[in-house]
Amino acid sequence: MAFITSLISLLASLSFFLVFIPCNARLKHDFYKKTCPNVEKIIYNVASQKLLEAPVTAAGALRIFFHDCFVEGCDASVLIASSKTNKAERDSEINLSLPGDGYEVFFRAKRALELQCPGIVSCADIMAIATRDLVHLAGGPRWEVPKGRRDGLISKASRVEGNLPHVNQTISQTISLFKSKGLSTLDMVALSGGHTIGFSHCKEFMPRIYSYNKTHDIDPTMNQDFARSLRGSCPKSKKLDPTVVALNDVSTPFVFDNFYYKNIKKGLGLLATDQMLLLDSRTRAYVKRMADAKTAFFKHFVVAMIKLSNIGVKTGKDGEIRRDCGSFNG
Repeated sequence: MAFITSLISLLASLSFFLVFIPCNARLKHDFYKKTCPNVEKIIYNVASQKLLEAPVTAAGALRIFFHDCFVEGCDASVLIASSKTNKAERDSEINLSLPGDGYEVFFRAKRALELQCPGIVSCADIMAIATRDLVHLAGGPRWEVPKGRRDGLISKASRVEGNLPHVNQTISQTISLFKSKGLSTLDMVALSGGHTIGFSHCKEFMPRIYSYNKTHDIDPTMNQDFARSLRGSCPKSKKLDPTVVALNDVSTPFVFDNFYYKNIKKGLGLLATDQMLLLDSRTRAYVKRMADAKTAFFKHFVVAMIKLSNIGVKTGKDGEIRRDCGSFNG
């Protein structure tokens, strides 16, 4: 525990990277200045404590935030629990593997804020702030989060399909999806760098390490020793163990850095969509740039994250301030 505490403190002090860029005009950096002045401090304390308990929290929160923003916009609709009359986003097939530690940090932060500023801070803003803090605590950049989002009034599993990238998509399909959300190809490559922390389930990369095609048993773009090592954790079976995972970054799995891109250049990208970034002419130069300089990756990641956090923002009567992030008011 002492080692993790020291590591987090060191990384946070070395990796401060503050960037200001224009944000959604309806959002303000000082939105809670008068109504909940300690909002950022409260969320930071919750996030840092949760990360000490479970180092996978940063990756989980980042992934959940991304899934939230790409479906209905950044409105915390992914946090809503299903009811007898509604199957929510959280229970769509692609979201079933989202890690519980990621959810828990958002719910904890909401409970802490309700004690200090009841009914003031939205779950959507909590998600944006906590995700930023966790990325920074894991060694990544820090940026100012514009605030004032309201929580969405809709959460339906049926609206998820087609709005999130899949591991079997082509680069063209992924670029098109990001473009539909207002994100560029550069943004896509930078956000993919979030895979520098976290893990993936066996089913997401099994096609690469078994019976790849008629010519190759293993994906030839993959480091063959790396692929064979993955077979040990993910044996070929009709029934895969859903609890077994592989680290996205084999070099520094719990540190937010640019080793994701360095690994791709060595054939150590875990997912097919990771390795494709080096193979496609539209993304190759970006991968090399971010592999060569962590500062370049951090710069592009911050810009992309701020753009991501502005997708589909709800204000005024378009949303609400939930008392409980897991259920609608009323």
